[in-house]
Amino acid sequence: MAKSSVQYVCSECGWSGSKWVGKCPSCGQWGTVNEFHEARAAAGSRTAAPGRTSRTPVAAVVRPESAAKPMTEISTDSVRRLSTGFGEFDRVLGGGIVPGSVTLIAGEPGIGKSTLLLETAGNVAQEVIDRGADESSTVLYVSGEESQAQVRMRAQRVGAVQPNLLLAATTDLATVLGLIEEERPAFVIADSAQTIVSQDVDGVSGGPTQVREVASALIDSAKRLDIPVMLVGHVTKDGAVAGPRTLEHIVDVVCQFEGDAETALRMLRATKNRFGPTDEVGCFDMSGEGIEEVADPAGLFLSSDDIEVEGPCVTFTVDGQRSLPVEVQSLVTKSVLPTPRRAANGVDGSRLAMLIAVLSRHGGISLLNDDVYVSTIAGAQAREPACDLAVAASLASAALGVPIPRTTCAIGEISLTGQVRPVPRLESRLREAVRLGFTTAIVPATKRRKNRAADGSPSGGRRTNDSRLHVDGMTLVECSTVRDALKALDLTARTMKRSQAAAPDGD
Repeated sequence: MAKSSVQYVCSECGWSGSKWVGKCPSCGQWGTVNEFHEARAAAGSRTAAPGRTSRTPVAAVVRPESAAKPMTEISTDSVRRLSTGFGEFDRVLGGGIVPGSVTLIAGEPGIGKSTLLLETAGNVAQEVIDRGADESSTVLYVSGEESQAQVRMRAQRVGAVQPNLLLAATTDLATVLGLIEEERPAFVIADSAQTIVSQDVDGVSGGPTQVREVASALIDSAKRLDIPVMLVGHVTKDGAVAGPRTLEHIVDVVCQFEGDAETALRMLRATKNRFGPTDEVGCFDMSGEGIEEVADPAGLFLSSDDIEVEGPCVTFTVDGQRSLPVEVQSLVTKSVLPTPRRAANGVDGSRLAMLIAVLSRHGGISLLNDDVYVSTIAGAQAREPACDLAVAASLASAALGVPIPRTTCAIGEISLTGQVRPVPRLESRLREAVRLGFTTAIVPATKRRKNRAADGSPSGGRRTNDSRLHVDGMTLVECSTVRDALKALDLTARTMKRSQAAAPDGD
């Protein structure tokens, strides 16, 4: 009896077995094991070696067309990156699209993946025309989810209508490969990898077998014809790329398109990039007319109100190579519930509970019996430990009713002992703060070194300020404890008593 070719493969870790299980024995995920059928071998792809029966197929030996070359003799002068038309997109890719590369763009439904790539296709088509290339140079956009008329309507809305932009609505892999062979476009977009089906293998559309076969065929065409290809990938409910995990391994670049559906801000970041760094992030603004890049997103994360009120405090977080401002706002009210409420948006809830406890124990401000609400502006994330000092200052400002000056920011990590710890890349954060008009910063205290003679011995035991950080245009207030930071901001219990004493009777 012939052995069955049916296997069960985990879409998360790639584990395979002969029986279906609800929980993957390798990674422990539930519901990720799916049925997998081995691809049927094409006729003539296997040959029988001498002395073997025809039932024992072996790979055919093919003589290489060109011999291997030393790396020093391989030139990259002819490699010219293709611009996407978005400076933010190009920076995330490492300077543009590399010829023959395969890029996977993943994101949640409705986040704007198709709109971003359709605008990119229009920009590349216009660049091909401006470059003075052959009139036959085209850009191919393949949609497996929409008809040609629907894509044309969206292209007209976002301004991506170009005469050399070809639209194809098909879900057949053979048709897609035939179009690439016939047109030899300068750029190909397939939307999406989960909707295209190969007739040569079994499996449902979007299954591990189909996704692997479609991706492998498109990658083979991209490398052989030196044509860059971009694939749209769906994500699971956990935010991971749908399909087999090997899909992320075989492509060259994997980008995540993120954002909050309630805001217009979109972030593009590379989680894998063979041709550039993976610590870059691109900012985009989603509107009814399409997607626009945001070269300076500082204005999106700061409120425009110049009136000083209690609660807000600004900090600076690092995302990739970019330093971004984050405004933390807090509201503290007396609780009427047995268990006070804690609500956080853009701030980690467990870290908020820790900072409330530290303020009570080491800052002299107790919020244990109050309802606390903390939020950020425009969907910004203040989950980095360097945002601790700003969150604590915001809570103290809201509790005491004392506003923090709009030109003051706070950067630092707070430990359970109430110490303010240093944070990485503090200087780049402060330079961005100076550029945005901040004049005072509450920062962790830096260690001061003793002067030493040439032989290494201490020279009189005098302390110097050679290790003190200095940024032009910024007054740095160094604090070693959270209590010192609150005193520097005039946020103490004594301040609250003074404000209550100054209030008129009946207030």
